[in-house]
Amino acid sequence: MWRATIKGLIAHKLRLALTSLAVVLGVAFVAGTFILTDTLNHTFDSLFTQANAGTDVVVRAKAAFTDTGDGPSGGGSIRERIPETLLASVREVEGVAAADGVIAGFAQLLDEQGDAIQGLPGAPVLGVGWSDNEALNPLDVRQGRAPTADGEVAIDAATARENDLSVGDRVMVILEGPSEEFTVVGVVGFGEADNLGGATLSAFEIDTAQRILNAEDAFDEIAVAAEEGVSPADLRRRIAAILPSDAEAVSGQSVADENAAEIQEALGFFNIALLVFAGVSLFVGAFIIFNTFQIIVAQRTRELALLRALGASRSQVTRSVVAEALIVGILSSAVGIALGFLVAVGLQALLKGFGLELPTSDTQFLLRTVLVSVIVGVGTTFVASVFPAVRASRVAPVEAMRAAAPTTFRFSRARLITGVVVTLIAGGVLMAGLFGGGSSAASLVGLGAMLTFLGVAVLSPLVAAPIARFIGAPLSRLFATTGKLGRENAMRNPKRTASTAAALMIGLGLVAFVTIFGDSVRVSAAQTLDETLKADFILSTEQFTPFTPQVAKELSELPEVAAVADFRYGVFQYRDQTKDLSGVDPTTLDQVTEIDVQAGSVEDMRGGGILVFRDEAELYGWQVGDRIAVGFARTGDQDLSIAGIYGENRLVGDYLISLEDFEANFTQQLSLVTLAKTAPTATPEEAKVAIEAVLEGFPNVQLNNQAEFKEEQANQINQLLGLVSALLGLAILIAFFGIVNTLALSIFERTREIGLLRAVGMSRRQVRAMIRSESVIIAVLGALLGIAIGLFFGWALVTALADEGISHLAIPGTRLAIYVGIAAVLGVLAAVGPARRAAKIDMLSAIGAE
Repeated sequence: MWRATIKGLIAHKLRLALTSLAVVLGVAFVAGTFILTDTLNHTFDSLFTQANAGTDVVVRAKAAFTDTGDGPSGGGSIRERIPETLLASVREVEGVAAADGVIAGFAQLLDEQGDAIQGLPGAPVLGVGWSDNEALNPLDVRQGRAPTADGEVAIDAATARENDLSVGDRVMVILEGPSEEFTVVGVVGFGEADNLGGATLSAFEIDTAQRILNAEDAFDEIAVAAEEGVSPADLRRRIAAILPSDAEAVSGQSVADENAAEIQEALGFFNIALLVFAGVSLFVGAFIIFNTFQIIVAQRTRELALLRALGASRSQVTRSVVAEALIVGILSSAVGIALGFLVAVGLQALLKGFGLELPTSDTQFLLRTVLVSVIVGVGTTFVASVFPAVRASRVAPVEAMRAAAPTTFRFSRARLITGVVVTLIAGGVLMAGLFGGGSSAASLVGLGAMLTFLGVAVLSPLVAAPIARFIGAPLSRLFATTGKLGRENAMRNPKRTASTAAALMIGLGLVAFVTIFGDSVRVSAAQTLDETLKADFILSTEQFTPFTPQVAKELSELPEVAAVADFRYGVFQYRDQTKDLSGVDPTTLDQVTEIDVQAGSVEDMRGGGILVFRDEAELYGWQVGDRIAVGFARTGDQDLSIAGIYGENRLVGDYLISLEDFEANFTQQLSLVTLAKTAPTATPEEAKVAIEAVLEGFPNVQLNNQAEFKEEQANQINQLLGLVSALLGLAILIAFFGIVNTLALSIFERTREIGLLRAVGMSRRQVRAMIRSESVIIAVLGALLGIAIGLFFGWALVTALADEGISHLAIPGTRLAIYVGIAAVLGVLAAVGPARRAAKIDMLSAIGAE
């Protein structure tokens, strides 16, 4: 049996290649994802280790609390700065060889054209203080010298190279306060790296850095190097003994590990997202493998029966089919792992094409990548082959007397009941994930989606024939006999037709869902702006990174502008939970946004008041006048008074305090969004011209009116949807090859039939047209089923997120129709090879075939 299995695989190389392709692509996606994310993790690990290589101990403020990362700050421990006076005390500790203050903050360079320089998307624009101690300074001077006086700056090598900046150039730097001009005196590197993980970096003399980074008489940290012979652990204990209660001493390696862990946590989501797409591809591949082995077993009925007649047991037949699947899985996994390197490069290029460029170093290929890829590839193939293998074992020896395997399909009550039960369970699991919440919500949604596809796949053979008749009706009229025969071929084996279409159903179903959900988000966001925004202009940066509040100050002085509202973002702690809040000006808030105050007043925010969203007030049982104890990183515990309760306003968030209170309780003062309303004495065009004149000094800030802002938000949503659809494209590609595979195998099965058709007068062109018609019907069937599931998923998610502001279900009918058209084209393309092979079948040989 083993020799028969091997010889069978060798004799059917094309079948082996087509079957393997689905697994190869899925495994390559898995391996490529791990290779890319492992390389990214290694890059940041190396950077942070190098940054702290000469630092044995770090002195810093204790964490006030931990941000969950839901807001613009991105999460992490919230710490305040430490007083500069602590540096002298640390330097006096026995065993300290050197100690320097560390300071970092917002500082964005402008290029020669006056445009803001931004590193990789989402990467910070950093200003830092220069340390004269080589052991404590991770920066190396590559050109020029270090900054030693006010008005001097050293910039990272990547920024200098990409923006044609060199020593001696004058550059403008945007700061929290007014922008300033500096002379470039040096170009620096980060060891072998040209920058810090894609961030732009400007280094200033330490006193200058404290002044421009709003850190007078303070540092973020103190970096300490130990004397020779003193261990970092001993030095840490000595330093900790002289620190105040709100400061701590930790090892330099601990800080490097913390920084790397935060990056890895962020990349963990990225890794999971890519693995989800890889899982979708493998899920599609499993359908193709299942279908392929079903067809193979049906075609080998006579062969298997002969083996049974010659003495092969049922278990031997089962093991033979499973062994064939395992060989396919092992070979496919090996090829997929090799292709994983190309996939990693392709993923990076794809992300870069959508504006997400990532820093990388030496490619990392870990043993875990090999093990997981092999387990996934072999496991998927094995599971998909079990049912066909069991079916093969049930072939009776008497089947050897049949000339061909029966292809009829009978209605199955068991299939109907199974499909309905699986689909109902899928709906319940999906709804539990969407509406139940909790840490397992995402897993439940994923399981529910998978079960939904399985349930529909089980049920689809029951409806495949009538749907195929409907889809094929136009083909019958357009192409007469060939179209009718193609339709009959698709109808006579609805089980095979449905299982082949199921692969495309999954890919296009998810694309349809993403399209529907994206349109719903876009329409809901536009509706939210229409309902809440009174301002004529919205000012923000391209990636919603913070910018200087100096913009709002200068706009408020314009006669063409009636009201300016500056929104600053921060976090506070309440009952061990982190909450997001915005600092706003109470005098202008209701002029730029529709704020539905249901109790209290906006004006009462001044002097320790807080405005609260209605749902939050109901959650905690708050009423106007109640005092609540909250925690700020800078000022510690504070009592705030509930000044007012307002209705839903997605624009302002859940908590609002006055700018005066924000400035008192937060160290960093940066704007996230600024809204402006035209004065009654000016036209919107005049106000726009005046605002643009102010923004000439702040080129990192973009100006949009309401229509432009909506369009920009829609473009960002479309860009994300484009990326997701591109990643789902692999699943559709696998489904495409699944159709090719099924058609190719069916040609082998129908060799005699095709020969007879040729004998009675069918031309080769007509044979090709018949195969194309069948392929188009299969593809369109998959598309229609997929779009139906996509509509269900879209409705379910929009319904679940209604309280989050996504309240409008948008169905982009034109694009969904285009997807059906694309599926038809894929059907035509998938039929090219099989149709050509069918047309070349020799009539006499085919008639004699069995």
